[in-house]
Amino acid sequence: MSKPVRHVLSLSGGKDSAALAVYMRDRVSEMEYIFHDAGKELPETYEYLARLEAYLGQKVHRTTPPNSFDHWYKVYGGVVPSNHRRWCTRMLKLKPFEDYVGDDEIVNYVGIRADEDRVGYISQKPNIKAVFPFRDDGLVYADIVRILKESGVGLPDYTAWGRTRSGCFFCFYQQKIEWVRLKVRYPELYEEAKGYEKPNKINGNIFFWNDDESLADIEKPERMAEIEANWEKAQVRKRASLKNKGLMSVLAGFETDEEPRQGCNICSL
Repeated sequence: MSKPVRHVLSLSGGKDSAALAVYMRDRVSEMEYIFHDAGKELPETYEYLARLEAYLGQKVHRTTPPNSFDHWYKVYGGVVPSNHRRWCTRMLKLKPFEDYVGDDEIVNYVGIRADEDRVGYISQKPNIKAVFPFRDDGLVYADIVRILKESGVGLPDYTAWGRTRSGCFFCFYQQKIEWVRLKVRYPELYEEAKGYEKPNKINGNIFFWNDDESLADIEKPERMAEIEANWEKAQVRKRASLKNKGLMSVLAGFETDEEPRQGCNICSL
């Protein structure tokens, strides 16, 4: 007798996967919710997962990779991950996911929206079938915010201080303004991230979390002020462009879209 198909929804600690969990709660009763803990998450991420568990009425299964980020950092010669070296996602997120599901037939629910044009980092194992309920049902950014507000789960608290993504606090996909906000909010985590920017064991070069600028340079007061000023100017331009979005966004009380995202689905949705 064959095993039943398992339904698995990976949570990242971000708004899209949380909204998908809310959206699917009463549609798939046997859903398994899972979070891959890399050990480098923000405190707000754990609080948000607890809030979501209260809404779902069940625990989110946590996986812990057998080897830590620092272990793999040494294995890869002290070269920090980047868009071209996503070993962090592969070893700390994707592999624990594949180990968790094993060889069972899996339907994996992914929170990519209908207004996004990206695929991201999804397992290619033949027993894992990815499905995209938001995309299939035509749900966009405004719908995700509405789902979270109406459920009472709300947005992650880190959005209140300017962070736009879940995942590790040193994620290389962060904008520079997010590094500035991390420095202000969690200076000890900023220092920890900065500590990884040192000559690697392969060729002695230093790889930065930001390809073109070190964290030591970003944290200089004059540079932080410049980044803040540039961000404020960009927000003024963005608000001006929103005037053309019509009455819907005004009535809804939030923007109807967001900046195009980069990142790995299993980390940052």
